[in-house]
Amino acid sequence: MSRHLYRFRGAIQPSAQIKQPVRAELTGESDGTTAKLYLYDVIDSWGGEWGVSAKEFNAALAEIGDVSQINLHVNSPGGECYEGIAILNALRRHPATVTAVVDGLAASAASFIAAGADQVVMARNSEMMIHDAWGIALGPAADMHAAGDRLDKISDNIASVYAAKAGGTAQSWRDFMLAETWYSADEAVAAGLADRVEGAEVDPDEIENAFDLSVFKNAGRANAPTPALDTEPEAEDLEGERERRQRQNRNRMNLACKRARVTASR
Repeated sequence: MSRHLYRFRGAIQPSAQIKQPVRAELTGESDGTTAKLYLYDVIDSWGGEWGVSAKEFNAALAEIGDVSQINLHVNSPGGECYEGIAILNALRRHPATVTAVVDGLAASAASFIAAGADQVVMARNSEMMIHDAWGIALGPAADMHAAGDRLDKISDNIASVYAAKAGGTAQSWRDFMLAETWYSADEAVAAGLADRVEGAEVDPDEIENAFDLSVFKNAGRANAPTPALDTEPEAEDLEGERERRQRQNRNRMNLACKRARVTASR
């Protein structure tokens, strides 16, 4: 009998995880002007045992009150795109200066939350990963094409966050996203996604990752190719780039549709 696998948790049921409300993980500094927030879970609209929702994050953000500095510590494999955008915009609305500190992993939606902060600090041996948006579609070919177009728009939107932080164009960042690019701490700084690396060196063999990353093409930086760091493509490389990406996504959607029809006919 096959095991049921949960996103980012493998065979471990979410209810078996030790879960504390986000607000309980929030600690305010004694000076009253600086606060810490911890984003240490999957980003999920259900919240609770399934991960951190935007609603829970906003409650924690409201709890810190009127401070001038927020240090957002991140260790998350990401999750739902729009929940991540809601969290990012909640931080943008807060009058405090926000420094994102990547303690372990900032992948997928967690990466653009971090990149949208005023300052981004990578802890030693931490990692960041960016990739194209994912989605599930069911229906005829027209629905699959529409889903592919929608994913392109979502990914363009996410790419604009990276471009605003690191420079380059949203189109060039889409290439890195399509490739599912993993960055070490130093590589994230070199790419412009982070401002600096801080903290003592840690033996990578002593780092235990609680998240199941097998859902990604490359399960961590050690399994991924070295990222390209040039975010300024030649002008001729941009011509037809959107059409190429849309064609690629449509081909993927058509393949998924064919596989679904074959499965249904068995």
